[in-house]
Amino acid sequence: MKYMLLIYQGTTPLPGTPEWDALSQEEQGKVYAGYQAVNQTPGMTPGDQMQGPKTATTVRVQDGRTLTTDGPFVELKEAVGGYCFLEADNIDAAIELAGRIPAAALGGAVEIRPLVEQ
Repeated sequence: MKYMLLIYQGTTPLPGTPEWDALSQEEQGKVYAGYQAVNQTPGMTPGDQMQGPKTATTVRVQDGRTLTTDGPFVELKEAVGGYCFLEADNIDAAIELAGRIPAAALGGAVEIRPLVEQ
């Protein structure tokens, strides 16, 4: 089964922010090492980190007109900050991997969705 893991930013400290700078060098190193370990997991296909939610443009179509809004559709704490894919035998393996993604322990969350196989 293939799964998409959506990494929600939440209050996760991000490099280049004061919150990130408040972490010790050791804590920052653990975050980097955690992502590196997750990315080396068999069956894992790393995605890309997205720019911050403030750079988003939300598109809707209403009465045949395309409308755009600056920023994300959801609250900042719910914004997706990255994604990855995992091919695993079952949901338990996906849950185990999601639990190792540093954002899940630093104020964010990881949503797991099985992909429709064709």
